[in-house]
Amino acid sequence: MSKALDRTLTPLLGAADGAHAVAVAAVRGEECAVLCRGPAEPGTRFEVGSLTKTFTALLLAELAARGEVRYDDPVDRYLPHAVLGPPITLLHLATHTSGLPRLPPGLIGREARAAWFSNPYAAFTSADLMAALPRTRLHHAPGTRVRYSNYGVGLLGHVLARAAGRDYAELLTERVLAPLGLSDTDCDPYRPQATGHWHRRPRPPWLVPGLPAAGALRSSARDLLRVLLALLDPGHAGPSGMPPTLRTALADVQRPRLALPRTGHRVCLVWNLRPRGGRPLLHHSGGTRGFTAFAGFLPRSGCAIAALADTSPTPLAPFVQAAYGALCALDGSDVGDVPGDGVRELPGGGRESRPLPGGPAHVQ
Repeated sequence: MSKALDRTLTPLLGAADGAHAVAVAAVRGEECAVLCRGPAEPGTRFEVGSLTKTFTALLLAELAARGEVRYDDPVDRYLPHAVLGPPITLLHLATHTSGLPRLPPGLIGREARAAWFSNPYAAFTSADLMAALPRTRLHHAPGTRVRYSNYGVGLLGHVLARAAGRDYAELLTERVLAPLGLSDTDCDPYRPQATGHWHRRPRPPWLVPGLPAAGALRSSARDLLRVLLALLDPGHAGPSGMPPTLRTALADVQRPRLALPRTGHRVCLVWNLRPRGGRPLLHHSGGTRGFTAFAGFLPRSGCAIAALADTSPTPLAPFVQAAYGALCALDGSDVGDVPGDGVRELPGGGRESRPLPGGPAHVQ
């Protein structure tokens, strides 16, 4: 690791207030590094919260590359009872333009309120999600606004599982995690992992049985580094036996699908894209009751960062802001504004609703 890379990454290790364990991975050109603090090692598993959604996007793109699903397929093709009004497509779900609320109706019930500071989603099952569908009311017509929705990406995971005839976690492992060589990454809450903290108090492992595709994944700094390397060079990175459909998916998730008015920002498959000096910067963040995570990359610069901490996000998100700034520093660009893409934990994180005049401006 070069001294310059070291100077850029080291401040991140102290940027998460109240964290005991922090792990940061980065790549710049031919340089790669993993730095850890406290009881963390390169292979230590952290809950990544909404970073799970970027893996769900890869799974969607992989199934699409195989021809098993199409982006314009309506949800009710796979879930016939999910007739929610105007047709919602898989692309709507993956770009937060479905009109679905942030959370499914019935999730914040008595059990969730009782476990609000530990595991508010533990009692909400897949059956509860299916039961919530007929009671769902859309906030807007599909394709007319961007509104961050854990419900939408969670539902997308169920659709993909139904299309492939497999459990979501098993399908993700088979199509994405195993081909990428990710030994530390899965949705299993019972494998060894770091202990999360909320206001410096230990939290139990995060359970999301009804919405695994939105926030159930665990991963390590070294595994996220492998993913970022593959995203930076889809045609060549990763194990030699990687299926061509996954290589196609790695490139396809980075393709802008719509443009947000007045900002220049784009939405890809789950990933947020911000132009920086005419070059794309893709990023996403996530959190649970005990963890904060960030991943971002600049494909034309060969720079990427993943940052993990064993403490829950705070409203100003200093850890995510620091990671975003470090990524820009790797590229030699100014930090500018910082992301606001759902850094808060799964119960309420996300962007405000953003209108798309005339419908989404799809980018070809």
